[in-house]
Amino acid sequence: MEKYKTSRVCSSEIHFEIEDNIIKEVSFVRGCAGNALGISALVKGLKPEEAIAKLKGIDCKGRGTSCPDQLASALEAYINK
Repeated sequence: MEKYKTSRVCSSEIHFEIEDNIIKEVSFVRGCAGNALGISALVKGLKPEEAIAKLKGIDCKGRGTSCPDQLASALEAYINK
């Protein structure tokens, strides 16, 4: 299970699992439970690159980021490690 520390959003951390280049599991620590569960369900089964393309750049309340955007950043960090 991978862990990513978020910044400037309500959730404090994102946990995710990728197997054979497919997102198997995503969970958010804190934040809005309904949105986090929804995001997690929508990205399961996608390739990380597909999820990044859908989520990158989504803004929440002018913060310049959001929980979906932070997930995109987490997946980018995973790909680039």
